[in-house]
Amino acid sequence: MSDAPVTTDESPTRRAMVRQSMGWKRILVLMVAGFAIWIVLNATTLQHNAQVSPVGARRTLSLQILNPIAATSRTLQISHIESIANGMLGRNGNVIGYGNVTVLGPTKKPAVKSKTSTTTTVPTAILPSATNPLRVLIVGDSIGIDLGDALQNQLASTGVVTATLDAKESTGLTRPDYFNWPAELQGDLAKVNPQVIVIMMGANDPQDFPGPPDVPFGTPQWNSLYEQKAVQLMTLATSSGAKVIWMSVPPMQDAGLNARVATVNTLQSEAAGQVKNVTYLDSASVIGNAQGLFTPFVTVDGKILNVREPDGTHVTPAGGAVLGSYAITTIQQKFKIPIP
Repeated sequence: MSDAPVTTDESPTRRAMVRQSMGWKRILVLMVAGFAIWIVLNATTLQHNAQVSPVGARRTLSLQILNPIAATSRTLQISHIESIANGMLGRNGNVIGYGNVTVLGPTKKPAVKSKTSTTTTVPTAILPSATNPLRVLIVGDSIGIDLGDALQNQLASTGVVTATLDAKESTGLTRPDYFNWPAELQGDLAKVNPQVIVIMMGANDPQDFPGPPDVPFGTPQWNSLYEQKAVQLMTLATSSGAKVIWMSVPPMQDAGLNARVATVNTLQSEAAGQVKNVTYLDSASVIGNAQGLFTPFVTVDGKILNVREPDGTHVTPAGGAVLGSYAITTIQQKFKIPIP
């Protein structure tokens, strides 16, 4: 037998090259996986950034990719991981830890300094029952979906209300070329014949009206045209005798966006004051802080609730429930409709 050592065909240099190749592949896989996790965790923020961008092919493609991811993130409540982490670290905008959380309710003075409407009381002849349920229609944009999902379930649980939700992401009043809400609402009125309509939209509206000629956002011409569009939709909503609740866009975490949304809210409030049977509700009075600004947490009945998504724009299921309760209280107390 030979005493020569056993050798292989693979040299030390080749083994090093193989290890380097395998290491590079692992790094690439980790990078891709990390990027995918980042997209899922930030899907709602990315979706909003796409929503507020100008309508066009790039925006459409972005939303086609992000909408299902963001929807999955909300359904599985994955996006709350970031929100919870921010809350623990005290990184949630106007709230420092939990110490500055304010107990808010519908009776708080609205933050929007503008006219509000006076709603005529609904006749007490409206007595909802299981055999004759109250017909409620809920419409809006993606934040309207946040409200509508919760409100629809709340109303259905009463056993005396039939609630229909028709909300479309990335829509509003400034881009009828993208989605025509008056035409959509006209169809809803024919199908549902609602007695009460709850509307929440406007976060996508701070942009130019398309021309020709374009009407730039922030100009007196834009303000006049937007108020006119809001009056038209409210007039249509009440044309069949329905009572309308128009809920304002909630305060935004981004200061620039919040200022633009404040303009939209003011014009919506002024429009509501011109149309009979429209009641304007300030959402900041129930999911804003004491100054009517963005806050991710509020206290309701002694419980701290996370009411805003990590993107600083959308509303969590808990926030939707708070807004939904605000709408239901209005139906009960102001409209005098006896629902549980």
